[in-house]
Amino acid sequence: MWGSNAREAHPIFFHHVLRGLRKGARMYAVDPRRTTSAQWADAWLGIHVGSDISLANAIAREIIEAGLVHEEFIRRATSGFEAYAQSVLPYTLERAEADTGVPGALIRQLAHEYARADRAQICWTLGITEHHNAADNVFALINLALLTGHVGRYGSGVVPLRGQNNVQGGGDMGAIPNKLTGFQDIETNHEARARFEAVYGRPIHAKPGMHLSQMFEAMERGELTACYIIGENPMRSEADTGRAGKLLTGLDHLVVQDMFLTDTAAVADVVLPATAAWCEAEGTVTSSERRVQRVRKALDPPDGARDDIEIICELARRLGCDWGQPTAQQVWDELRALSPMHGGMSYDRLDKLGGIRWPCPDEQHPGTLFLHGRLWEEDPVKRGAPAPFTPVEHDPPVDLLSGEFPIRLTTGRRLDSYNTGVQSGKFATPLRRPETINVSPEDAEKLGFCEGEAVRVSSRRGSIEAPVHVDSTLRAGLAFMTLHFPEQVATNILTLDAWDPKSGTAEFKATAIRIDKLDAAAPGSDVPAHAEAGA
Repeated sequence: MWGSNAREAHPIFFHHVLRGLRKGARMYAVDPRRTTSAQWADAWLGIHVGSDISLANAIAREIIEAGLVHEEFIRRATSGFEAYAQSVLPYTLERAEADTGVPGALIRQLAHEYARADRAQICWTLGITEHHNAADNVFALINLALLTGHVGRYGSGVVPLRGQNNVQGGGDMGAIPNKLTGFQDIETNHEARARFEAVYGRPIHAKPGMHLSQMFEAMERGELTACYIIGENPMRSEADTGRAGKLLTGLDHLVVQDMFLTDTAAVADVVLPATAAWCEAEGTVTSSERRVQRVRKALDPPDGARDDIEIICELARRLGCDWGQPTAQQVWDELRALSPMHGGMSYDRLDKLGGIRWPCPDEQHPGTLFLHGRLWEEDPVKRGAPAPFTPVEHDPPVDLLSGEFPIRLTTGRRLDSYNTGVQSGKFATPLRRPETINVSPEDAEKLGFCEGEAVRVSSRRGSIEAPVHVDSTLRAGLAFMTLHFPEQVATNILTLDAWDPKSGTAEFKATAIRIDKLDAAAPGSDVPAHAEAGA
């Protein structure tokens, strides 16, 4: 479990993990905090925030040096091993211990147990991906799976745990700026573009769109002046929300389509009330295991709310493209005709089989149990292109610690709440407590803070006030907050909007902060104690 507090962020999934542990599985937790997930682990590797690549490379070096690589799998199913092996040579256990804070003996123990295991998985979440080098962090973990052959087989694999129930489906449907539906590359896949052009009757330009971080930069340059937001609350969820709010409210025109009057909807020029897709509409949903399943309407929506398909088709009609009034099934059948990996997933088959995992190219295909199972095929034709090793280098957080900002803030979720609180904040639970700035016992003593004391938390972007919570899961120099309660504490005013050029993900997990008593600002600071967001 690498950068994943699944006990709180993915509690249903974690029940399955606990069943495995009770049956004898072993679990290692790699996380800066000793989370409630780490407390179930056989060993906790308390890593410094942003040092994941150094740890992964050191594990790889140890596996190679100890002769524990899966030589047959590497030879037959991968490419680039020699260059990768050279790239990890500098990452000795001693270097990794200095970079990560994890004892070298523990790194060696994890390396040997992972490599020798009959079956092993690496599960990760936002602790890996919300960094300025998010994609490289993921490549570092994939390299370990390729090194040991722990991929494409029952019980083994690389497992990115999704933060929401249809994140996988969003990507599958083409909600990625350089991909058409079914992950068909918009720049290089000429045949796919031709298929879409034939159905849509419009040219498909071989040019990627902008991801979210690029959109905000385009707003800043005055190049993006209107925005249509569906089911998202960037006024609260974006890093550096002071900047995000200024840019969103400065647009010429903002449209928000949502179930709730979010903070973003509240500043929109037009709000389009939508239905709850999971119970008020027909359609499909895709799980993290690539299983496409039917969603059936159970309730009528409230007056004034309209299905997303209906809203989008009505907008198209008013823009001069009459798409009629297609049903969810008709939309799905059009998609299946354009996305080869969904070709065999008719509604009838989805009903009969209880869902199907893509790729499923035709209606005789059962779906694909293991996405990378092809790598174990004897036949080179069936095996296809080899899986490449990707050398990556340690790259520390952008927001450097300093004398003025000496504490590392990382953010995450709690079991009782969800994201910006829009979906979870309307009901009461005895688990919920107010937002706090969590600090280690050592830092609380050093700074003279007591439990519940209100303090000022400052970063290079702005300041907020929050009560202190002394948290024994934290080590000295590390603090923790959530973004669940922006009406109490606007955490994302502090966070950095530096983003990964490969994925577009912002570095939420590694902010440099200072914590002051309310009656005293730190001398020489460039962010005074009275600073506001975006100051």
